[in-house]
Amino acid sequence: MEFQTEQLTKSFGEKQVLKNVSLHTKSGSALGLLGRNGAGKTTTIRIIMGVFPPDGGRVLIDGAPIQRENVNIGYLPEERGLYPKKLILEQLLYLAQLHGMSRRDAKASITRWLTRFGMEEQLNKKLDTLSKGNQQKIQLAATLITDPDFVILDEPFSGLDPVNAMMLKDVVKELIEQGKVVLFSSHQMNYVEEFCDNIAILNQGEIVLSGKIREIKRSYDRSKIVVASAQRDQIAAFCRERLSALVLKTEPVGEELKIYMKSPKEKNALISALVSQQFDLDSVRVFEPSLNDIFVEYTEDAI
Repeated sequence: MEFQTEQLTKSFGEKQVLKNVSLHTKSGSALGLLGRNGAGKTTTIRIIMGVFPPDGGRVLIDGAPIQRENVNIGYLPEERGLYPKKLILEQLLYLAQLHGMSRRDAKASITRWLTRFGMEEQLNKKLDTLSKGNQQKIQLAATLITDPDFVILDEPFSGLDPVNAMMLKDVVKELIEQGKVVLFSSHQMNYVEEFCDNIAILNQGEIVLSGKIREIKRSYDRSKIVVASAQRDQIAAFCRERLSALVLKTEPVGEELKIYMKSPKEKNALISALVSQQFDLDSVRVFEPSLNDIFVEYTEDAI
């Protein structure tokens, strides 16, 4: 399955909230949709879901306008949508049957997912009797019980402790491996980097950066080398005294040393020089901005 949005526009009154938003991803991969609050992420997702139409542009599946009755979409909203005073089994069965599942198949799927999440004993409890993290697991089960082909996850790690976050990470990886289309929206950039090959950053309703994370990072200046070594200070002195033809300056960063080269083409010469001195090197890598750094760079002017 190939998913696209093509030049989506949307206004509410006089405020234009989406300006020609185009996205693209396909089965077996995850697309990270990023942006600050108010950037247009939720509006984009609601248009994809058919909650309301765009003013312009299209949502496409395999190159044709989406027929939502033929696409099984699982949606985990940022604002959780289950009923706090209803029994968990009762409302999960209801939601599954709305998607066309038989009661028997729905109950089997619910039991399977809640067992996976260690929640099988909570089926006949009301949602508001559970902790925030466990409520999130029930919401995730509601997203997945119909075995959707297209999964939209909006801040899925909110409220999860490290153990449950690890469980969810395994689930997301499995969805990708099973060939699902995954649209992943989060402010937690470490998770975006872990799951997503591609990202699109929204700023004030416009896509300001999109593409493969690997290629975006490689487009930045590559003339800085980071060395991890217990001999950090000795390496700094060696660079200063013996490698002035290659090195502009060095800078200690925590327990590491950042080396600023005169040219990125001298990377191999620098590494060879360090190895020749038999320094105890734990790691040597080209310095790259984190996804968080890139996100801030492209969104810091947002209101």
